[in-house]
Amino acid sequence: MKIKILQAPAPELPFVVIYKPKALASAPIKEADKDNAFSQAAAIFPQLLEVQGRKAIEHGLLHRLDTATDGILLIAASQDFYDYMLCEQEEGRFIKYYKACCKAETDNCRELGGFPEERACLSDWLPNPPAPKAFFHPVKITSYFRSYGKGGKEVRPVTEKSGPAALKKLGKLKLYTTQVCGVKKLEDFFEVECKISQGFRHQVRCHLAWAGLPIINDPLYNAKSLGTQEELRFSASAIEFQNPVDKKILRFSI
Repeated sequence: MKIKILQAPAPELPFVVIYKPKALASAPIKEADKDNAFSQAAAIFPQLLEVQGRKAIEHGLLHRLDTATDGILLIAASQDFYDYMLCEQEEGRFIKYYKACCKAETDNCRELGGFPEERACLSDWLPNPPAPKAFFHPVKITSYFRSYGKGGKEVRPVTEKSGPAALKKLGKLKLYTTQVCGVKKLEDFFEVECKISQGFRHQVRCHLAWAGLPIINDPLYNAKSLGTQEELRFSASAIEFQNPVDKKILRFSI
C-alpha cells in the first residue's frame, strides 16, 4: 500500500498533498512505525520532519483519515504554513469533502437509523434526523459528540434534546456540522457527497448513520455490516483552503 503524491512542496506551495489508500494508517503510532501515510511522505520529502505539530510524532500532518478510509491528506512542509492552517481550521476555512455509498435500511429509517444497538429507541435519546428523501436538497446535520462503546472506539451524536446520561458524557461542548451537498440514487443505494469545515472523529460516518443512511460496509455504524471484512464505501474526495502565499483558493480532489 503506497501513497500517491498529488502535490509536491515548492516555494509558493509550502505543503504536500497525498492520496492515502484504504487499509493504510494516516500517522505513526510510535517513532519506529513506518507503515503509514505520513512516514511514506516524509521518506520522500524529509523537510516534513522539521515541522513541529500538536503531536510531535505527526509533525505537520493537518488532519487524519480512518485507516479504512481512502482519500486526500494535507501535510505542512513549513512551520509557518502549519501554524497558518491551524488558525484556518479553527475559523472553519479548511473544507474537506467526502463521498459515501449508503443504503437506507427501511422506508422507516427516520425512526430506525443505522446504529447497531439503539435503533429501536433512537427517539428516546436523539431527535429524529432528516429522512433520505429530504436529502435531495442540501441538508445540515449538527450535533455534539460523545465517546461510546468498549474503549470509546465509537462516537454518538448528542443534542440538547438528548437524555441526561448522554449529556453528562460529552467530551467537549462544541457543535459539529456535516453538510450533505448532494445525493444520487444509483440502483439500490445512494451516492452521498458531504463537506465539513471542522471535524470530530468518525463525524461523517456517524452523522450519516444517525440520519438513516449508514455507509455500506461500515462495521461501526451500520447494523447490517457488523464484522464485515469488505471495504468501507467511503472516501475523502477533496480539500479546499486558501494558500497564504498568493491568497488563492486551492482545491485538490480525486
